Amino acid sequence: MRTTREILTFNRPFSLSAVDEVQPAGSYAVDVDEELIEGLSFLAYRRVATTIYLPLRRGRAGSVQAIRVDPGELTAAYEKTPSS
Repeated sequence: MRTTREILTFNRPFSLSAVDEVQPAGSYAVDVDEELIEGLSFLAYRRVATTIYLPLRRGRAGSVQAIRVDPGELTAAYEKTPSS
């Protein structure tokens, strides 16, 4: 298993079906977990999970919640927020 982290910056508020509330514009960490596909003559991985880390609205500063999301839905939400 390998995990790749990237930071996505949303310039506008966005929503995801896995979360009830609209999320404010800002930068969010996203982890993509992939597993090695066995039996091939070359290295290849398949995505098994995509997780975005959202701040807790009620909690200590810096507290986050990990939410599993559909990668297609996350991409669509990100593409709706044009870059500056």
